[in-house]
Amino acid sequence: MIIGITYRLYSYIYNYLLHPVIRFRNSVIMKYTLSLILLCLLVFSNSNAQIMSLSGKPISKESMDRFLQHQLDSLKLPGLSIAFINEGKIVYADEFGFSDIETQAKVKSNTIFEAASMSKTVFAYFVLKLVDKGILNLDTPLFQYLKNNDLAYDERYKLITARMVLSHTAGMPNWREWDLADPTLHIKKGDLYLKFTPGTGFSYSGEAYQYLVNVVAHLLNKTPHELDSVFYDQVCKPLTMKHAYYWWNDYIQKHRATGYKQKEGVNTKQPVKKFEEFGAAGTLRINAVDYARFLIGLMNEKGLSKKSAAEMFKAQAKVPDWDDIDDWGLGIGMKKTDYGMRYMHSGDNGDFTAYFIMYKDQKSGFVFLTNCNRAGDLFEKLEPYFSKGTL
Repeated sequence: MIIGITYRLYSYIYNYLLHPVIRFRNSVIMKYTLSLILLCLLVFSNSNAQIMSLSGKPISKESMDRFLQHQLDSLKLPGLSIAFINEGKIVYADEFGFSDIETQAKVKSNTIFEAASMSKTVFAYFVLKLVDKGILNLDTPLFQYLKNNDLAYDERYKLITARMVLSHTAGMPNWREWDLADPTLHIKKGDLYLKFTPGTGFSYSGEAYQYLVNVVAHLLNKTPHELDSVFYDQVCKPLTMKHAYYWWNDYIQKHRATGYKQKEGVNTKQPVKKFEEFGAAGTLRINAVDYARFLIGLMNEKGLSKKSAAEMFKAQAKVPDWDDIDDWGLGIGMKKTDYGMRYMHSGDNGDFTAYFIMYKDQKSGFVFLTNCNRAGDLFEKLEPYFSKGTL
């Protein structure tokens, strides 16, 4: 808010007070002297910018800087990209630490991280835009669009809809390679299977998302690789997200952070995962500012019909035995708190982890991405601070 007021003040003074004088006097010295004074005012106001906690207590930029640097040091996080939102605007965005420990390359504003499972929320928004265009229906069985040959042996899969996929009620395992079937079912290791009849339970599933990717690509007559360009045009451009990609490309190669796994305080460098696929469940590469722009779009229901927005933020399924989430909407978790309904998602690709929370009514929240496996530890410290405004 302070930044906005100061900018308007700058514009007013320059356009209505200074510019005529400068034009009349034609004085280069006066022009640059006065511009320097106003620039100093802008810098001063930025230094006093603050985050408003959910309780209404302000958190100064300096206080947040110190807090985050302390967490970076104590948790031995390699790097961090983070942004805070108040009243539907980014009020704080910064980068900390290293994108690569070995080369001592620092995290920059254009450093790309893996969003991991936070990819799902972005893809859900993309799907709902296609629903609004009439390209698919949330409740039409997906097999009517495209068969799933891996599940053809189980007729129950023909019940699966896009709504079930986005609310994790499709009945598929998370990933077939390690979320294995009960031995009594005699399913071959690595084969896709159903845990229950679709629509009758909750089971978090990346496999289901990938089935929906194939359906969307088929309906758009695109390959999964070509789907990334459609996603960029349909989602990123309208929401002013500059760099967000599911499929590996040259920009990611140039600006990616290196992933690390930390054990007993030691960060070990991990092999690069190129993810040459449209992995709706976990391959989105992005930074905190661009993800915050996406969250602001969600808060304002930008690009969605009222009906689709209502479906996304409505409780679609009860989530058993999760502390942070009670219900699941479409692509997003939900929980009632003392400050209102909190929407959230986390992401964990092993060497990249991330979190966001969003209070839609208050238009407040935050998002952060790290290049190691300790985002959960940071979240446990950060969320209470953002909520209460005190440590």
